[in-house]
Amino acid sequence: MNSFKLGLVPQILIGVVLGALLGLLLPNVAEPLGLLGRLFVEMLKAVAPLLVMLLVMSAIANRHESGSDGKKSLLTLALYLLGTVSAAVVALLMSQVFPQSIALTDVAEGSPPVAVTAVLADVLFKLIDNPINAILSGNFLGCLSWAILLGISFRRASAVFKEHLQTLANGVSDIVIYVIRLAPLGIFGLVAVTVATTGLEALAGYASLAGLLVACMLIVALLVNPLIVFLVTRRNPFPVVFTCLKESGITAFFTRSSAANIPVNLNLARKLGISEELYSVTIPVGATVNMAGAAITITVLTLAAANTLGIEVSFVTALVLCVIAALSACGASGVPSGSLLLVPLACSLFGIPIDVAMQVVAVGFIISVIQDSAETALNSSTDVVYTYAIDNYPLSKVEQ
Repeated sequence: MNSFKLGLVPQILIGVVLGALLGLLLPNVAEPLGLLGRLFVEMLKAVAPLLVMLLVMSAIANRHESGSDGKKSLLTLALYLLGTVSAAVVALLMSQVFPQSIALTDVAEGSPPVAVTAVLADVLFKLIDNPINAILSGNFLGCLSWAILLGISFRRASAVFKEHLQTLANGVSDIVIYVIRLAPLGIFGLVAVTVATTGLEALAGYASLAGLLVACMLIVALLVNPLIVFLVTRRNPFPVVFTCLKESGITAFFTRSSAANIPVNLNLARKLGISEELYSVTIPVGATVNMAGAAITITVLTLAAANTLGIEVSFVTALVLCVIAALSACGASGVPSGSLLLVPLACSLFGIPIDVAMQVVAVGFIISVIQDSAETALNSSTDVVYTYAIDNYPLSKVEQ
């Protein structure tokens, strides 16, 4: 007799419901359970840098001579940029149709960058970080750059060494699978403590702003992304889009960390049959530079601040804002609320004082329970969606 086995996603949904009920009914009991969620997220963060470095090294060292995967990686990066800019444009249009204003009262703490060049410089320094420090600090760009260089060098190594390298990568991948199995329990703890400490009252005052942010992200996830996938693959895009939202987006929604969701995305890419030589590079990079949700957050909050202060936004300035939002989003860290401290950078385009801009950031933190969760779900699931699209791009076109 075959026993009934509940899949991972239904288990996660059960954890969400039970965690929400516990947070509402027994908040004093729910708060200590936040430790379960923190442990789950930290385990993912702990294994992700090592996994990325080993997978990329092994994939490059063992891959066959072919230029198609390198070209596909570049095409995926181009698609990441296109998707991020498109998301900023969607946010711009929606903000024009549904203008928002913000009650500016509190000042948030933090040290935002003062220019786009500061963001880009930070990315460059991350690329040349010490490899040990990159692993310890979760610097995925640093892990990726060293993995690529070492992987190229290891192509000249003996077959036995490369086989051992692949075995090591497989071993860490197995650990990731074990950690992912704990997702229902970890998300149960995350939801319980979030509901217990935040409740729903804090969101009521900014429901319109939060609603606009979520609406923009849904438009990108359900309309823009499917359109891009269809144009690339000439196939029905919705099966893969829905699969990625279900298996990657749900986990990312509750962990609120693109970095922590890298192991989940790598596992999903493997299940979808994507080339390992492609996804082992594009998924880690996507967690840093593919930030459609962050571009939406930066654009919407900046335009809300400009509208509140009565600043007129010209068409040209709006387009510049979209580009700045996309570039700034690429510099957003893969941790919870990483995009909010980049809002002042975009606000500087309109001459909005830093004190006022940081008040906008404070509002962002108030609605971050919804905003950051939806943003991370969009960011992370899109990494796999675009990687899948390029992997299914006609090979003959890539080689031309």
